[in-house]
Amino acid sequence: MKRREALFVLTAFSNGLPAVLSGATSKTKATFVLVHGAWHGGWCWKKISPLLNAAGHQIYTPTLTGLGERSHLLSKEIDLEMHIQDVVSMLEYEDLTEVILVGHSYGGMVITGVADKARKRLNHIVYLDAFLPESEKSLQDYVSISFEDIAKSKGSDWQIPLLGGNLNGLGIKEQADIDWMTPRIGLQPLKTFTQPLLLSTPRDASLKKTYIQLTNDRPHFNDSLDRAKRQGFQIYSLLSGGHDAMVTQPAALAKIFNALA
Repeated sequence: MKRREALFVLTAFSNGLPAVLSGATSKTKATFVLVHGAWHGGWCWKKISPLLNAAGHQIYTPTLTGLGERSHLLSKEIDLEMHIQDVVSMLEYEDLTEVILVGHSYGGMVITGVADKARKRLNHIVYLDAFLPESEKSLQDYVSISFEDIAKSKGSDWQIPLLGGNLNGLGIKEQADIDWMTPRIGLQPLKTFTQPLLLSTPRDASLKKTYIQLTNDRPHFNDSLDRAKRQGFQIYSLLSGGHDAMVTQPAALAKIFNALA
């Protein structure tokens, strides 16, 4: 097997049975809403969106308030609920239905809230190396560090910079990617990490659910993956691209998304 082909071998676990998806293609045209993680913006899907469009899918990549091209709106009052409403409002104003809703990293907190408020518009919810939260818990509850302390160490009481201060922890190694991403990485408002998620209804068993594992060295994501398995999620693994596989391995990740469609 050629090296490039080897990178694209993806193992799926559906009902406990593995399947190789390296040649998977989409048979159904779908509507994807891709929700980015902390410090990112809708821009982070730039490499994968054309691949999904080429397969005939409709792609939406909203940017959450205060980040990316909406960084001029950054304020202390932005919280998790506002980010949830960002996506709910987009679904409503675009009148989208049968949506495959994808949340990356912190975006898992957001899409869980969206599914609680806009279930009728969703067909499938996908956690991409993301937090899979429980009601009345915040992202802060799942990590061992204090985001408030991090903000204070940087001279702020609410602005959280990218942890580690560089892109290495996201799996970004190519200099071209580093040069592209560095000026686009923003500050994250503290309340998005500390506000508890309040769910009004139990998880809908009829909603399709998938967890895509991109890393195996982070306890909080391993915990979410274990919870997803216990809840009967379909599981995929793509461990060769790091946490930001939409940047480092867009073709491989697009194959998984096509399989979901």
